[in-house]
Amino acid sequence: MSFRWLRVLGQRGLLGMNKRNADYIMSWNPRSAYPTVDDKALTKELASRHGIPTPRTFHVLAHHGEIRHLAQRLANLEEFVIKPARGAGGSGILLVAGRSAGGFLKASGEPLSVEALRYHVSEILSGIHSLEGREDRALVESMVHPHEVFESVSYRGVPDVRVIVYRGVPAMAMVRLPTKASDGKANLHRGAIGAGIVISTGRTLPAVHRNSIVTTHPDTSHPVAGIQIPGWEQMLSMASRASEMTGLGYLGADLVLDRDLGPLLLELNARPGLAIQLANGSGLAARLHRIDARWKEIGPTFQDRVAWAMERFQD
Repeated sequence: MSFRWLRVLGQRGLLGMNKRNADYIMSWNPRSAYPTVDDKALTKELASRHGIPTPRTFHVLAHHGEIRHLAQRLANLEEFVIKPARGAGGSGILLVAGRSAGGFLKASGEPLSVEALRYHVSEILSGIHSLEGREDRALVESMVHPHEVFESVSYRGVPDVRVIVYRGVPAMAMVRLPTKASDGKANLHRGAIGAGIVISTGRTLPAVHRNSIVTTHPDTSHPVAGIQIPGWEQMLSMASRASEMTGLGYLGADLVLDRDLGPLLLELNARPGLAIQLANGSGLAARLHRIDARWKEIGPTFQDRVAWAMERFQD
């Protein structure tokens, strides 16, 4: 990332980590809400009570003694995802796309034995992939089938949409697109690319890839800008409602777009990163200040807040 580009972002209201922590995370996110947001199983339970759709949960494994029954629990499942409830950054997520004579097949096509699967679940329960290294639970979820709109700009995995929400107002968004380097995972620090999304329209912008701006996907060579995301207003509404249901004033809502089920809430983050600014070529601070300055004209419901954001954030 060139110094010139960083200067441009600075002029456009770049939000730094220290200011994010002091003025937004510490000021707007009550500590009492963190346990629910940091645990994907608890987040899904809360979302269900508020009518927000999430991927289906088949099983929750909480004790090592359950591992010996893993094969029986999975007997009727052809495809599924195993993930740590308290994982971060995509660590510990395993996508199983089918079965083989000796066990299973990963989404990459690589074979996976039952014993290797048991070992992976054991690692999750031991807390190897969890926040702060604490003992964890393993979730077995339904596989998300990405909407075909992302087919030409994604490598094998499932793209997700990150929406930064402040005081219930969607302030900035990007879609994270898996690459070969990221092993099909939609995590920027693993090598995925992040394309900014115009809040007002739901159309994508050029992307950031390892601190460089790119216009095409590194594996498919297809343009990443100009893609119209289906169900965009619904996704913004879900993100705004997630802020309301958790009591967090500043959060990152991660959503996926399933080809059959539509938008689904994947997880929430009380400490969302700042690379989204690079993906949008715009600073978060300017948008957050604008929300504060215009707060009296923003209505009290999530519909009001989404409508206001779609009218104001047009770049």
